[in-house]
This record gives sequence, structure tokens and C-alpha cells, in this order.
Amino acid sequence: MPVIVGVAQPGFAATVEALRLRSWNLGPGEPTLVTDQFTDADFKLVVDDRADVHVNSKDGRFYLGWFPMGRPGTDGEGWVIAVTGTAKVRGYRMSFGTETPAAVVAAAVAQVLAASQPL
Repeated sequence: MPVIVGVAQPGFAATVEALRLRSWNLGPGEPTLVTDQFTDADFKLVVDDRADVHVNSKDGRFYLGWFPMGRPGTDGEGWVIAVTGTAKVRGYRMSFGTETPAAVVAAAVAQVLAASQPL
């Protein structure tokens, strides 16, 4: 009895439906989506003379910077999130461009804050 085996083609199957255009979230959006996640009880917010916004945790280990016109000395860096490490575990830093949607940065901040715990 003969056996019929279907041979899959490598790559993606392209159909008209699969090739439809999408709408993407573009532009800086509303920065309060990010800054409204911080409370006075745990964080300090400072707006400097350039209108850049700096948020620090009261323990000094978390930093968020928002540079609407770009961070000085960088090529379009608009957001910086940094968490200082400990003696045993290194910290980390991430940055986003000035045109990164605030909703994307807000999602990253929400994940960082959700993973933190008061001591």
C-alpha cells in the first residue's frame, strides 16, 4: 500500500491575508503614562532647568530620566532606566530614543517596578 507524505516548504507561507498592513504605535506619546507610575512615598521627581525629568527611588537604586529634547552628549537618547546592583549581582541600564512611544517605556517601567520589593 503506497504512503503519501506531504512535504512542507521551508519559510513562511505567504497569503494575501498574512501580508496585510498593520498600524503601529509611533511617536513619543504622552510621558505621563510613565511618570504617573511613581508615588511620592517611594520616589522623588525633579524637573531640571532644561525641562528634563529625573525620578529616583528614595533608596537611590532606581533611576528614570526623561529627556524630551534628547539627553546631552547622546544621539537621540530620550529615556533612561537604570537599577543599581548589589555587591553580588550587577545592575542594569536600558535606554530608549526620543521617538519611542511612552506606552512602550511605561510597560518596561511597570515590569521593573513589579519586580521590586520593599525591604
